[in-house]
Parts: sequence; structure tokens; C-alpha cells
Amino acid sequence: MAACRGVWQEGLPEGRRMGTKYLWEKLQTLQCHFNWCLERKDEVVIGHVLKMVAIKVEHTAYHNHSVYLAMRAYLQQVQGNNLEALDSLREAETRLQQDHPADFSRQVLLIFGNYAWIYYHLVNYEMVELYLGRISEICRSLSSPEPYSVQIPEIDAQKGWSLLAFGFRNGEEAAECFQTTLRGGPSNPDFQAGLAISVFASWTHSFKFHLREEARRLMEQVLCCQPQNYEVKVHLADLLSDNDWRRSMDLRMEVAWNSLNPEDLRNAARLWKKNLLPRAINTLREAIALDPDFHLLHYDLGVCYKMQLEGATSEERGEILAVAIESFQRAVETDPQSVFSRLELAQLYGEKAPLHAEEMYQNLLEELPTASKRCQQAIYLHWGDFLLHRKGLRQEALEMYQAGYLITGGHVKERRQLEARLMKLAEKFEEDSETDQAEAVFETLRMRPEFQK
Repeated sequence: MAACRGVWQEGLPEGRRMGTKYLWEKLQTLQCHFNWCLERKDEVVIGHVLKMVAIKVEHTAYHNHSVYLAMRAYLQQVQGNNLEALDSLREAETRLQQDHPADFSRQVLLIFGNYAWIYYHLVNYEMVELYLGRISEICRSLSSPEPYSVQIPEIDAQKGWSLLAFGFRNGEEAAECFQTTLRGGPSNPDFQAGLAISVFASWTHSFKFHLREEARRLMEQVLCCQPQNYEVKVHLADLLSDNDWRRSMDLRMEVAWNSLNPEDLRNAARLWKKNLLPRAINTLREAIALDPDFHLLHYDLGVCYKMQLEGATSEERGEILAVAIESFQRAVETDPQSVFSRLELAQLYGEKAPLHAEEMYQNLLEELPTASKRCQQAIYLHWGDFLLHRKGLRQEALEMYQAGYLITGGHVKERRQLEARLMKLAEKFEEDSETDQAEAVFETLRMRPEFQK
């Protein structure tokens, strides 16, 4: 696989430049984070993933701590923090020796590969050669025909965990990794859990029925071997929420009572907020007590308070609005680059401070070129809502909804919301006998690329 980053040093004397290029070509064959083409569009993505990796290092239910520590090292190097990256790799190596003393050499290739790349960027070619030599020795001991790579299940699993850590949008590719892993070796409960979560992740980005059923089947199997796997339990509760509500409730209750992982509690709260909002709020507060700096907990708490606004009396509304704004402000404080927290905050400010809200939207619009596809969709959606409902600019709102809807590679949730907005506008145009405008909207709806997720 071609390396996704790194350039060989051209500004060197001829002999040394050729040697450096030779090293660079070897580095591209390593099985490590630098060569796996993990999606890292900008600092926003890197910062978010680093926060999620920190939670996984602390709370993972699997023997994959070293994978996340090595991933942290990769991200730190991308940010230019090479010395911190080396510290993370040393920590990863120590943890791997604790978790996998019997098969350390089969598991350490990822760490050694990251070491080699980081020392290359530090222009320490002697250390690059050292780690290339260690990798080659391990590959030779495993009878690999390639000098710097080997086809073993452990590597595929490490890549699968890494893809999931970068986001559930990578579920399909992660599932392929775990499928390869399970075909290539004896049954491993951690790998089976990885496959189940990967298929679930794929479902969350497509909502295809066959993926839902496959994820449910796989998760039931995992829980037979790992009955205390609360990550799988809360995802299974999600899958069962429509057709087995009682069991779904039991699963999420078990997670809330027993898990100390704030991400598990967050997922349980997200299920409860549909019909048991006070319980969702209490669960999020408990999760925040475990990790006060986890920005998504504050974001979700703000969403719950925002939902309470819908049924609030005029007397209650002011107090609920204040705590909702406070939650989103805290989310922005803990993650200043969070697009969704800033969008929610702008929407709430739009009620009493529309000029301030408009300024926030304008700042977000300036960030469109570097935002992820899903964030782009969300910005167009919220700005369109503001134009329509706060400023009464129907045509301008239509243009924003159209721009967001036609983005390819975004998320199905935002696309469906944009589609619903366009349908409502088309109906309004028809009611007002603006048939040309209505037809233009329907034409946009027909333009949706079939490959868009």
C-alpha cells in the first residue's frame, strides 16, 4: 500500500539523497498507521480523534490498548509533536508487553513501523535502519516472503480497531479487516467483537436492513462469550429498540448501572432521550462526573435540554434555555473546534440574540472548505433554517438546502433532514402557485447521486 504521508529528503547530497529515498521506499511497505491512509482532513478531525482515542485507552474492553497508544503517536506526529509521539510509542510498547507477553513479536510490528516513520521525520536515519532491521527479523521468523510485512490476523485486527477509532463511517472497511482476521486464525472473542461493532457502524451510516440483522446476530454471539461487554450491549440495545423494546430497556439499564466508560453511558442516554428524557439527563450527568472534559457529553446534555424546551411552559422556558446554552458553551470550551456544538449554540442564540447567532453562522461558513462532508451538510442545514425562520428569506434558504443536499460522501441523517426541508419548500411553492420554483426543487431531489451515503 502506498504511504499516505512523508516525503524523502531531496535537498541532500546525491549519495545521501539516494540512500534516503531507498529508506523511504522501504517505509512505504510497513504495516502501520502512516501507511493505512486513515482519514485526517484537518486539525479539527485530528483533535476530535485524539479525544476519542484517550477515552479508548482508558476504557477499552479489549486487549488493544497498544493500538490506540500507537495511533496517538501517529496523530501527535501529524501535529508536529515528534517527541511526544515517541513517548506514546514507548508507552504502547510497555503496555503491549503486559497485554501480549506470549505473542509480543506478532503484535509489535505496528509500533515498530510507527517508530521507523517518526525517526525518518526526525532525520534520524540510523534509528530508522534499526527499526527496519527489527521488523525484517520478525517477518523472517514468521516465514514471510516480504522483508517488511507479513500476512497475519493480528495486523488486520489492529487496522480494524484503528479505522473504527477514526469514525464509524469506516465501518465497512473495518469489517473487511476483521473478516480477514477471523478467516486467518483461531476464533478470538476480541476480533469477533470488532467485527460486530464494525457491521453495526456500517449500519449507522446506511440503515440497511441486512446490516442491522447481521450486526444483531454477531452481537448476540459476542455476548455469549463476553457477557460484561457493555459497548456491545448498548449497541445491541439500539438495534433492538424498535422490535424488542423490553430487552432493549434491560440492556441499557445494565449498561447504565455497571459501565464506567463515559462513551457507553453516552450511548445509553442517546437511546433514552427518545422516550425517557429525565433518565437520559441523569445518565449524562453521571458520565460527566466520570469525565468532565469529554465534550460530547456536554453536547448531548444540551440536546436533551433543547428537547425539553419543546414541551416547556413559558415559566419553565427561560430556565431550560439557560441550562441548554450552558451545556453547549461547555461543549465548545472543551472542544473549541466542534462544529455541531457551535451550530446548536447559534440556533439557541437565534431566539434572543439573532445578530450574535448570525455572526456565529458566518464564522462557520468561512470554515466550510476545511470542514468534513457531514459538517458541511450540517452548516448548510442550520444556516438555511436561520435564513428561513429568522429572516424570512425563502429563496436564500432554498439555495443553502440545495447546496447541502448535493454534497456527496456526507451522512445519511443530515441528507434526510435536508431532503425533508426541500420537500416542505416545494409544497409551499406549489401552494403559492410558484410552479417553476417547485419544479426546480423537485429537480434537485432527482439529482441525488445513488452512491451518496
